[in-house]
Amino acid sequence: MRARDAAGLLLDAKGIVFKLKAAAVLSVVMVFCLLLLGLVAAMGGDASAVGCGDRGRPGVDPGDEGGGGAQRPGEGIRKAQLANAEIIDTVAKEGGLSGRATLIALMTALQESTLLNLDYGDRDSVGLFQQRPVAGWGTKEQIMQPKYAAKMFFWGGDDGDPPGLTDIRGWESMKYGAAAQAVQRSAYPDLYDQHEDYARELAGEAKIDLNRRGTNGSPPGGGESDKPRDKGCQDGGKPGEPGQPFHDGAAGWPPEVKNPRSTKEAIAAAREEARSGPKKWYQMCLAFTSVAYGWSSSGVPYAIDHYREMPTSMKHDKDRTPPPGALMYWDTGQRAGHVAVYLGDGEIASNDIRRPGYIDVVPATEIESKWGATYLGWAPPYFPKGG
Repeated sequence: MRARDAAGLLLDAKGIVFKLKAAAVLSVVMVFCLLLLGLVAAMGGDASAVGCGDRGRPGVDPGDEGGGGAQRPGEGIRKAQLANAEIIDTVAKEGGLSGRATLIALMTALQESTLLNLDYGDRDSVGLFQQRPVAGWGTKEQIMQPKYAAKMFFWGGDDGDPPGLTDIRGWESMKYGAAAQAVQRSAYPDLYDQHEDYARELAGEAKIDLNRRGTNGSPPGGGESDKPRDKGCQDGGKPGEPGQPFHDGAAGWPPEVKNPRSTKEAIAAAREEARSGPKKWYQMCLAFTSVAYGWSSSGVPYAIDHYREMPTSMKHDKDRTPPPGALMYWDTGQRAGHVAVYLGDGEIASNDIRRPGYIDVVPATEIESKWGATYLGWAPPYFPKGG
């Protein structure tokens, strides 16, 4: 073999060895990178999960799905929230509370903890409702149990301190956020209402019936509370069960109730609108009642707010004996609620119940039987902001 050929073979061999060494080094680097990525994942989960969720809805590791373990930012917020929502609703149902109570609790927990079972918070606050041991809500270990925390939110301490939702007089007819604030006594009372839509969305996914009617106010476990409960009836009214007929009560309004039309004229106008009126009242129940009484508008955006803002002395919660001409109110599970003019003999003039956009004369019980709404009560035709 010639010297030049031998030298060429030697160079080729060296090249192959170099390539093999480079490949080996590259393989080691790749293995190291994979191990490093695995270590990061094991330590911190999906590093991008928190930044990829919807605004205001951070991720969380559901842990034991609300059974008492702390939950941390990470993956699976929806799963954790749904599990906690189901626990809250179970406690409410076991205690005979309405779906309204569940909604208030969900809105509260969304604001306080994003509906997560947190073992940290402001000062010593922990849990779904960020309850403080120093304020009498229980020990940290107790509050970290979602069922216990929910029970305390609904019924409070045995001696009424701290007060729970059912200790708040008139909570059933209060605005959701106001009821939450009455329990939580937060420095930011206006923040609870912003969570209503998301709370309803979660309840729908969890198949929670927010229109469920309550049966009693006793705590879970069957024990009767010795604390007085607001029965929701004022001025000697006669509350009845959903679906029972309505009967005419005594007429006569407080002196401050002054409208462009008399009660008789308003009832006649409502009946005439039902007989021959056009299709113009879709989702405009409060507007119709004010127009029936001669106003161009009520001055209030929503029917349910009109009832809540009514003077306490004028509200007759759950009373099924309204006088002809009274305004009757229902919680429909939606933001606006519903109001109708009581015509007498158990009938109302209502929009949308038979024909969307039209006024029809129907039994007042149809709002419950057809829409599944909760009857709140009646009040005089008082429009202090009418114009």
